Amino acid sequence: MATTPAFDIVFFGGTGDLALRKLLPSLYHAHKDGVLHPDGRIHALGRKALGQDGYLALLEERVRPRLGEHADEPMWKTFLARVHFHVLDAQQPQHYATLANVLGPPSDRVVVCYLATAPSLFIPICEHLAAAGLNHSNVRVVLEKPLGHDLPSSNAINEAVGQCFTENQIYRIDHYLGKESVQNLLAVRFGNTLFEPLWRREWIDNVQITIAEELGVEERGDFYDRTGALRDMLQSHLLQLLCMVAMEPPASLTEDAVRDEKLKVLRSLKPFTPEDVLTKAVRGQYRSGAINGRPVPAYRDEPHVDPASNTETFVALQAEVSNWRWSGVPFFLRTGKRMQERVAEIVINFRRVPHTLFPMPIGLQSGNRLVIRLQPKEGVRLYFLAKQPGDAMSLQSTYLDLDFHAMFKARWSDAYERLLLDVIRGRLALFMRRDEQAQAWSWVEPILDCWSRHAIAPKMYTAGSWGPAASSGLLSRAGVAWHEEA
Repeated sequence: MATTPAFDIVFFGGTGDLALRKLLPSLYHAHKDGVLHPDGRIHALGRKALGQDGYLALLEERVRPRLGEHADEPMWKTFLARVHFHVLDAQQPQHYATLANVLGPPSDRVVVCYLATAPSLFIPICEHLAAAGLNHSNVRVVLEKPLGHDLPSSNAINEAVGQCFTENQIYRIDHYLGKESVQNLLAVRFGNTLFEPLWRREWIDNVQITIAEELGVEERGDFYDRTGALRDMLQSHLLQLLCMVAMEPPASLTEDAVRDEKLKVLRSLKPFTPEDVLTKAVRGQYRSGAINGRPVPAYRDEPHVDPASNTETFVALQAEVSNWRWSGVPFFLRTGKRMQERVAEIVINFRRVPHTLFPMPIGLQSGNRLVIRLQPKEGVRLYFLAKQPGDAMSLQSTYLDLDFHAMFKARWSDAYERLLLDVIRGRLALFMRRDEQAQAWSWVEPILDCWSRHAIAPKMYTAGSWGPAASSGLLSRAGVAWHEEA
C-alpha cells in the first residue's frame, strides 16, 4: 500500500475527546499498516502543561485501550515516537510563533491543522495561523462540524477562514462520508448495470434514510441544548447521505466532479413552506424510559440541560428532490437519540409490480427493496419475494445478503482514518465545499425559523422507542411505513 507524503499533523484540542477517542486511534491503525510516511510527525496541542511524558501517559490511559486486538507493543512504541505534545492557548497569538518554529520553514512537507475545538475558536485559530505564516500552500486546515448554528454564522466562519486559506486548503469534514458502506453506495449505484436503470422515479416508490442512536446527550448537554438534532445531524450527515443516493453519475471521481453533483441535489430540494413544516416535519424530544432494560432519564433531566428545554432530540422530515429523475418520490429522513437501537441505514423501496398475480404477504409495502446498512454491521440486503415450500402458491419475503465483514476479511478502516489520509494526500472529494454547505443551511433554515417563530414544542417520545407517533403518521399519510414497521 502506498504511503503518504512526509507530513506534520497538528491537533488543536489534542487533549479533547475527539482526538483521544477517534483521531489518534485512527492514525495508529494507519501507522501499523505502514501507510504513514516514516517522516510523519503528530503534534498534539493543549492548554494544560502536561509535558511530553504526561501526554504519553494520557495516551496509554485513554487511547491504547481503544485499540483492542489491534494493540501491538512494538508498533505502539514506534507510534508514540511520532507524537509530540506542545502547550498552546488558541487565543494567544505569541504561541503560534513557537508552533511555527517547531514546524520549520515552508517545504515539501504537508502540514495539516486539525481544529478539533469549539467552532467559536475556528476564526481566531485560522487568523493566528495566517499571521504566523502557517497558511502557505502546503498547509491544510480541517474544520469539524458544526460550522455555525445558522446560515449567517456559517457564512461568517467561512468568510473569515477564506481570508486566511484558499478553498482547496479547507477540508470541512463529515465523517459519515468516510464510511466504507457509504463508499460502497457509489459502487452499487455506478458500478452495476443491475441498479442504474432502476434508480429513478419510474421504479422507486420512496427512499428512507435513518440515523438512530441509543445514546443520549452524554456529557454534551450544554452543547446539545444549544444545537438540537436538526443542526447536529440532519443539516450535515443526513443531507450528505441523501446527496449520495440522489446525485447524477459524475463524469469522474475527481473532487469537483463529485461535489458538483451533490450541490445540484441540494439546489433541487424543494423548499419548505410554513405549511410544509407543520405537515411534513416532526420534532420530538425523549422522556424517561428504558434502553435494553436499563432505565434512562428524560432529556430535560440530563446534566447541563435546561429543565424547560424545547430542544429537539428527534427529527423526521419528508423531503422532495425536484428534478427529472426524482420528481414525486418522497425522501423520508429521520434521526434521533435514545432510540430503540443504534442503526444507520438507507432503504430504497421499489414500486409494486403493476399487476399482482399472487397474494402478497400481509403488511408488506413492496416485494423489492434495497437496504444499505451503514452501522453497526455494514452490508447490503436486496429483498425480493419467493415462493414458500408447499403445494400453495404463497409468497414470502426473503433476501440476498452481502455482509461486508464476512466477504472482505481485511481490516476495515475507520471513517476518520480514511479521511485523515485523504487530507494528508490532498484529496478533497469526500469533504464539503463552501457552496455545498451554504446550500444545506439555506434548505434547513425555513424549518428552524418556523419552529422558533411559532414556538412549536417537540412531541414527546419514550426513550427506547422509535420516536413520536407523529413520525409514523408522517409516512402513513403517504401510504407507506418505516422499514422496521413494515
